[in-house]
Parts: sequence; structure tokens; C-alpha cells
Amino acid sequence: MLNIFKKEEKKEPVITIIMGKSGCGKGTQVELLKKKLKELNNNKTLHVESGAFIREFMKGDTYLEKLTKEVHNSGGLVMESIVIYLWTNYLNKNFSGKENIIFDGCPRKLPEAILLDGTLKFYKTPRYKVVYINISDESARDRLLIRGRKDDTEEGINKRMSWFVEEVLPCANFFRQNKDCDFLDVNGEQTIEKVHEELVSKVFNK
Repeated sequence: MLNIFKKEEKKEPVITIIMGKSGCGKGTQVELLKKKLKELNNNKTLHVESGAFIREFMKGDTYLEKLTKEVHNSGGLVMESIVIYLWTNYLNKNFSGKENIIFDGCPRKLPEAILLDGTLKFYKTPRYKVVYINISDESARDRLLIRGRKDDTEEGINKRMSWFVEEVLPCANFFRQNKDCDFLDVNGEQTIEKVHEELVSKVFNK
């Protein structure tokens, strides 16, 4: 007898890394991509967001957690090994090989990018996609100043943009040259809807 209540079969997971300058709209595009993934397959989506993981980690009261908070709040960079531990630990506990994964704000440095590539290969995930939301320095600066967050001062913006060039851009170049992933350049100068449309088209090869 045909079981009309048979659960929908899960499809191959989609693994994406979202990259771009501060102000490029990563957060907005990640949320839109989550909704699109929910429409297209029956898989749970894991959101690997370094910033959120670090903020949660700093709530603890161990010496390392307190020291991390002190460094972070003074404008310093959190130790690389802590960031790597946070996202690898999260994947170890939550990834079963079936879930979609969106990496947001991860990787932040070249060694982390190399490790992430190796981790995905070890997990035997499908070929992963790296989405680089490309905007000019001028657009990034204008958007951040309009956004007006506490740290969106001229000094803060300059610091983040310099850090992007020195640390994050080498990650993007690593993925761009990597034959084991699809590097997708998306024009971030468009409207939110147009950026989403181009991102979806390229991620799902439509």
C-alpha cells in the first residue's frame, strides 16, 4: 500500500561560505539564503557565524573566556585557535553529513581558510561554494556610516577595512584559486533583491 505520509527525502546538502567587506550586506544575504534553502530542500541549515560564537564564548567565567572578552572589548583580535575551536566544535556536535551549512564571517585568516577547506574535505561534503559579495571601499564606507553602529566611526571603519585587506582578502584569494570549490563573485552594489537573485542563481547554477 502506498504510504501517502512518507516523509520527503532530503536532498544533497548545500555548503556555502559568504565573504565580503563590512557593509557589503552579508548578514541580510545570509538570512535570505536560509529562507531559499528551506524552500529548495528538506535539510536543516547550520549557521556558522564566528562573531556570534565569540560573543557567546565571552559570557563564560573561565580565565580564557574572561581574557577573550578583555581583548575583544579593547579592539584586539581574538586568538585564532579560539575561533577555530568554536566553529570546529560546533560542526562536530551538529553536522551529520546531511545539513546545509552557511559560513558567515568565517574564515577570517588564511590558516583558518586552509583548515576549513581540509575540514570540509574530511567530512566528505559536496563541492562547496564561496560567495564573495563585491563592493567598492567607497560604498562600504558610505553604508557603514549610514548604519551608524557604535563602532562605525571613521577610525573604526578604517581599521576594519585595513584588517580586511591584510587578513580576509588572502582567504578569498585562496578560495579563488582552489580547484575544490566554486568561487562566485557577486555584485554587491545592486539592490538587496538583485544581489539575492544573483547569489541564488550562481549558488544553484540556475
